[in-house]
Amino acid sequence: MALNVYDHDEYRPPVWKSYLYQLQQEAPHPRRLTCTCEVDNRPKYYGREYHGMVSREEADQLLSVAEGSYLIRESQRQPGTYTLALRFGNQTKNFRLYHDGKHFVGEKRFESIHDLVTDGLITLYIETKAAEYIAKMTINPIYEHIGYTTLNKEPTLKKHLPVCKEVPDGPAPQGERVDEEKGVHTFRGPHWCEYCANFMWGLIAQGVKCADCGLNVHKQCSKMVPNDCKPDLKHVKKVYSCDLTTLVKAHNSKRPMVVDMCIQEIESRGVQSEGLYRISGFSDLIEDVKLAFDRDGEKADISVNVYEDINIITGALKLYFRDLPIPLITYEAYPRFMEAAKITDPDKRLEAHHEGLKLLPPAHCETLCYLMAHLKRVTQNDKDNLMNAENLGIVFGPTLMRAPDLDAMTALNDIRYQRQVVETLIKNEDILF
Repeated sequence: MALNVYDHDEYRPPVWKSYLYQLQQEAPHPRRLTCTCEVDNRPKYYGREYHGMVSREEADQLLSVAEGSYLIRESQRQPGTYTLALRFGNQTKNFRLYHDGKHFVGEKRFESIHDLVTDGLITLYIETKAAEYIAKMTINPIYEHIGYTTLNKEPTLKKHLPVCKEVPDGPAPQGERVDEEKGVHTFRGPHWCEYCANFMWGLIAQGVKCADCGLNVHKQCSKMVPNDCKPDLKHVKKVYSCDLTTLVKAHNSKRPMVVDMCIQEIESRGVQSEGLYRISGFSDLIEDVKLAFDRDGEKADISVNVYEDINIITGALKLYFRDLPIPLITYEAYPRFMEAAKITDPDKRLEAHHEGLKLLPPAHCETLCYLMAHLKRVTQNDKDNLMNAENLGIVFGPTLMRAPDLDAMTALNDIRYQRQVVETLIKNEDILF
């Protein structure tokens, strides 16, 4: 059975495709070719990669040393204009280079030449190796299966951004600016398109992010998505494994009902149970709770009459957070929280956590706030339940946040900082939220 064939009455979590991610990992790395002599009138925003007024032939000879090599030269045909010469595919490619506070050759703007070249090499490599694959990306979309409305009308086409093209030394038009209203977005860490399930490649401005529902898609996929992206309840087939923002919009609620109902049930029974959240409940019964929410939604019965062991309910809540396709502390906010955990000064560390919270989508922030207030109440009974903020941090750190980097060693090294982040959020819940 093909991965993208679905029964209309059955929801299945999307299978994210790794082919383009693998290609990005294989792309050539930039190699700056430094100029060994002093060059007169070098622009202040260029470094030793600037070689002055050299010909295309000279640049080609200099760059033949390695794939990914690059230099900047002043055009002989148009003095006062600058060209980025880049070695790719055993050829030297020349791009008109601009600077307006940031460096650009097309619609993307970069803080450094190194970043511009890195992104350019990724794009060139992927579009060379996978041109046919990219052209067919939109054929089998997963969009209608992940909980967003599919409208029975022609979608309004969204403007495509211009493609960076190799240029001659003569005059060329200025690069077109990104239209911010189109939602062009820079994603921190690996992200996959929620229309076609393929990796969103590049260093910056990899795709489009909807300001209303948080949908992340390639720019070329965005023209296929209806403008009215409010999730339709009839398409939200599950509670678990459904995007958090999609779920709360579909149910017109502040937080996922599973979070509210589990926490209310736990607190109604009392939070004095020893090892609360640390002790695991019977896995088959936790799965029963999950199925009950998926089947019955807010009508699911998780009362003590059905599930006597409180650890079943705590286990179901933890499973909900583990199953989120985008973690409660999102991939975009993850690096900021990791940096915050490493700050030694308490006041600065707290401020850094506050900045990290600002990066969360509203539904994620509201849910995190509600959860942290609950966990704070759990710690106030730690003499009975033996669960202080540190212990809860150990339990919830890897549950609420996952490293965007797919490297296993990096994820392993981050675990202690994940614990510290959750511990800080619990202890300072009344200040941070």
